[in-house]
Amino acid sequence: MCAAKLLYKLLIANWALGIGHWALGIGHWASDFSPFPFFLSPFPFPLSRQVLQRGGTPATHCLPFPPLQIPSSNPHFPMTSISHHFETLRNRQQCALIPFITAGDPNLETTAEALRILDRNGADFIELGVPYSDPLADGPVIQAAATRALQRGTKLEQVLEMLQAVSPTLKAQIILFTYYNPILYRGIKSFLAEIANAGVRGLVVPDLPLEESEELIQTAASFGIEVILLVAPTSSQDRIVAIARQSQGFIYLVSVTGVTGIRSQIQLRVKDLITELRSVTDKPIGVGFGISGPEQAHQVMEWGADAVIVGSAFVKRLATGSPSEGLQAVEKLCQELKVAITPAASLQKVGSV
Repeated sequence: MCAAKLLYKLLIANWALGIGHWALGIGHWASDFSPFPFFLSPFPFPLSRQVLQRGGTPATHCLPFPPLQIPSSNPHFPMTSISHHFETLRNRQQCALIPFITAGDPNLETTAEALRILDRNGADFIELGVPYSDPLADGPVIQAAATRALQRGTKLEQVLEMLQAVSPTLKAQIILFTYYNPILYRGIKSFLAEIANAGVRGLVVPDLPLEESEELIQTAASFGIEVILLVAPTSSQDRIVAIARQSQGFIYLVSVTGVTGIRSQIQLRVKDLITELRSVTDKPIGVGFGISGPEQAHQVMEWGADAVIVGSAFVKRLATGSPSEGLQAVEKLCQELKVAITPAASLQKVGSV
C-alpha cells in the first residue's frame, strides 16, 4: 500500500512538472512578441522569467546556475571538439575564422559547395543558419536569405541530410544556428540526436534565454554538442558572469546593439567587453554581428578576440549573381579575412614554403 501511495505521488508530481514546463513554453513564446531579441531587450531578462516572480515583480538579478559538468567522453560522439580546436588555435596564437551562411540559399547544392569552399579557404568553424520564418536576431540580408530558402521549400530534414553527406569531408566543425521553436517541436533529445548524426558539433539558439538553457546544455553535452551562448553590449556584469559560466565551446559576443548586418565600423564598447569577459573567464571569445570585411576582422583580433564571426557579408555575396559567381565571391572574402586575422609570422612561414 505504501509503495502504491508513493508511486501515485510521483505520478502527480511528474504531471505537475509537465504543466510547469508547458507554462514556461507559453511564456517563452509570448516573449517573442517583444520588439527586441531577448539578449538585446531593455528588460533585465526575458518576459517569460519576469512573470514568474511573486506579485508579478520583474526580476532584478540573474538566477545563478551552477557550472555544468560535461562528460569527458562519449562512446558515440567526439566530445568538446570545438573547445579542443580553440585550444589548438590558441597554442598557435591564431584567431579563428567563423563564416556564416544560410542553408538553402540559393539552394542546398550551392550550400554544400559553399561549405567545402569555406573549409578549403581557412574557415576554422562554419556557422550554418537554418531558415526560419520569424528570425528576430537577423538583419535584412539574412532575413531575405531565409525567406528565399523557405520559399524554395527548404526544410530542416533536408538541411541535415545535406550535412550528413558533407560534414565528414570537412575539417571545420559545423555550428548550427537555429531558433528555439524547431527544437521544441521535435523535442530536445530527438532534435539533438538528429543534428549530432548529421555532424553538428555546436549550437547557437539566439532566442533561448540563459535562465531556460540548462536542460538544452546538459542534454547537448551527452551528444557531443556544445551550446554557445550570446553576450550583448547591454549585458550587466552579473549577467556576463553567468553567461560566461554556462556557455560551452566559446562565448559569442554580439558587437552591436541590434540585429545582424553589415556595418562600417565596430563599436569601441566591444574592446571593453572583451577585457571584461577576460577578467571572469578563460573561455574563448568570438565576436560577431556587424563584421563585414578584413579591416574590422583584424581590429577585433587586435582587441583580443579568439574568433571573428562574419555572416551578412558572406550571405550577401552568395546571393549576388549566379550560384557560381556567388561561390567565387565567397571564396575571395574567406581568403581575405583569413589573411587579416593570421599573424604575420605565420604568413611569412606559409610564403616561404
